[in-house]
Amino acid sequence: MDLGHGKCWDTSKKESWKTLFLLAYQSLGVVYGDLSTSPLYVYKSTFAEDIQHSDTNEEIFGVLSFVFWTLTLVPLFKYVFVVLRADDNGEGGTFALYSLICRHAKVSLLPNRQVADEALSTYKLENAPEKKNSSRVKMYLEKHKCLHTALLILVLLGTCMVIGDGVLTPAISVFSAVSGLELSMSNNHHQYAVVPITCFILVCLFALQHYGTHRVGFLFAPVVVAWLLCISALGLYNIIYWNPHVYQALSPYYMFKFLKKTKKGGWMSLGGILLCITGSEAMFADLGHFSYAAIQIAFTFLVYPALILAYMGQAAYLSQHHDNTNHIGFYISVPEKLRIPVLIIAILASVVGSQAIISGTFSIINQSQSLGCFPRVKVVHTSDKIHGQIYIPEINWMLMILCVAVTIGFRDTKHMGNASGLAVMTVMLVTTCLTSLVIILCWHKPPIVALSFLLFFGSVELLYFSASLTKFTEGAWLPMLLALILMTIMFIWHYATIKKYEFDLHNKVSLEWLLALGSSLGIARVPGIGLVFTDLTSGIPANFSRFVTNLPAFHRVLVFVCIKSVPVPYVPPAERYLVGRVGPPAHRSYRCIVRYGYRDVHQDVDSFETELAARLADFINYDWHRAHGTYSFPEDNASLSNESSTECRLAVIGTVSFSSIPPYEVEESVQPASVSGGFPTVDSVTDVIEMEPVGVVERRVRFATDDESVTHSSADMDFQMQGELEDLSTAQQAGTAFIIGHSHVQAKQGSSVLKRLALNFGYNFLRRNCRGPDVALKVPPVSLLEVGMVYIV
Repeated sequence: MDLGHGKCWDTSKKESWKTLFLLAYQSLGVVYGDLSTSPLYVYKSTFAEDIQHSDTNEEIFGVLSFVFWTLTLVPLFKYVFVVLRADDNGEGGTFALYSLICRHAKVSLLPNRQVADEALSTYKLENAPEKKNSSRVKMYLEKHKCLHTALLILVLLGTCMVIGDGVLTPAISVFSAVSGLELSMSNNHHQYAVVPITCFILVCLFALQHYGTHRVGFLFAPVVVAWLLCISALGLYNIIYWNPHVYQALSPYYMFKFLKKTKKGGWMSLGGILLCITGSEAMFADLGHFSYAAIQIAFTFLVYPALILAYMGQAAYLSQHHDNTNHIGFYISVPEKLRIPVLIIAILASVVGSQAIISGTFSIINQSQSLGCFPRVKVVHTSDKIHGQIYIPEINWMLMILCVAVTIGFRDTKHMGNASGLAVMTVMLVTTCLTSLVIILCWHKPPIVALSFLLFFGSVELLYFSASLTKFTEGAWLPMLLALILMTIMFIWHYATIKKYEFDLHNKVSLEWLLALGSSLGIARVPGIGLVFTDLTSGIPANFSRFVTNLPAFHRVLVFVCIKSVPVPYVPPAERYLVGRVGPPAHRSYRCIVRYGYRDVHQDVDSFETELAARLADFINYDWHRAHGTYSFPEDNASLSNESSTECRLAVIGTVSFSSIPPYEVEESVQPASVSGGFPTVDSVTDVIEMEPVGVVERRVRFATDDESVTHSSADMDFQMQGELEDLSTAQQAGTAFIIGHSHVQAKQGSSVLKRLALNFGYNFLRRNCRGPDVALKVPPVSLLEVGMVYIV
């Protein structure tokens, strides 16, 4: 659940204690809903089949010891003290780690990268080392292209398991909470009541998603606080009343004693114990909504002690009750008079935890889509005030169907826990591997430090992961099946996207061809603004030449729009638009590159259309002042012979009103960096041949930020600039047309069977059954012009 735009705090200012504790309190309802409900099902899943609770209490004390040290090592030491520091401008999660790695090493598979992107204020590098002292690991990663693909697959695997957890967590949380009814009903009745009630709650939960959580979000933190206080009080009561010496079981000695007695069964039971850390990844994934200190305080001083007391209390109760007729679980340790109130609070807490993982699933799918790794889906913003609260209808109903199917199909905590455990441990292993790379590449620590981190936490997680794999036939197959399907979809979509970009690069048209079009060739210029959408950052896309060939006319004002993703979480609005000319001013053709981060919310078409026209007007003002020398500008070091005479430099145009004097400039050396898609990236802002190496060209990208409005009388305005602005205004009033390519991808002759299956059938099936680019851009049908294109790749 997104509570704000980027960081909710300013690290440059010391937080007041009041603000810090408020953020810590709010984080309880968003971050810890899933983790705090794990006592509902950990012991029940652990003692489901592999081990039995005996009179010696060695099993229950051994499990308690494992739970205590697992909670201490993974959420507390790994996440709170290490992983939370690997933030990307305050953002956390799998894509944040991948983004950090891609900025510090050339391992990104994203196309159309530019050196100008590195001038973004959010594209900061931490302690950038000198080139001579580059890490061997960095050089090795950049050298081997297969490792770029392997890194992306690792990220996609973690992403797919998070989505799989979005299916499993609501099912097991709500089912475990509702299962408390079994102690108040006979066996003949509760088995027909728990599953229908669980399904009803899940259906209601998903059916209400389109309203958003902002209306009831203020209730989340009180519910989780009430639940944590409830399990803490119950734990203390059970410890004092049943076994005050249960604290002795926290010794690691009981873990070895447990494994020595239970042997293989004890190892297999670790698949249930690992459920005590489900939801730990949310601390990192939701880092951008709260401060590091707030999450640290909330976990260390409330969540962690409450969970330890809850598990100790259950163990104390079970150590004095060995009756086999009592099913091991959370509710049997609750006094009978309190079971109904506790049941109600548990159901509410499970709903809060489920809501957090559902919102997180929407968010990570939106991030995947922005990076070209997921088919286009409709993203609805449920709040006008709170940035980032989104709802994806297709994903919501799919999650609901799968959650209900899991509940009806498994019908018990054991199988759901096995499935959820494998998904959780896979995500944690991915995070451990990526954090190890961040320690080397971004923090510039010695490789031995990263290797120690990887071996220590990786070995702990591999132990639990291996135990989960033994449950493959007992539910663990589900997340693996879901991950396989999702990874196939995501990788096919990303592969086809890269191939389409390669095709566009090879088949783009020169600017001279565009400038040669005129009335002598029967080409007419019609009123209005034509927005030609393309993935190219320079040159004329082939779909526009096809459009003009079949319909010999185009608009009076022509804008080539490239909406691209940058490996940063957010692009400040003042740095979003990169604008330049295509041809001389009289041609009225422009290029606009609109940059978004992987957590940015794309504008709707009305605001985008208006915003784009305003940025074009600001650029015309800026370019006129620069060209006519009204104000002094530093000399441009670029050689005119190396610069295209028809496509001018691009300027970053802000979002306020035009300021006549740019406050600063950015010097950049344009050197194309190769990406592992098999083609060089485009770092030049001129019309270079993007598939071939380009020589070093010193270029300045000027930033025009609009701090103050400067009014110029028409008498002082140059006649040509006045006419250009009037043409833009007239064209805007005449209407805007959106020219978008409608693509069909086909593998070229001689391609492998796998490639033909992926492109001819897989990608085209996904393209036909997902949202089109016009829907993703929210283009009104009356303004849409689709140009059919066949991509033979």
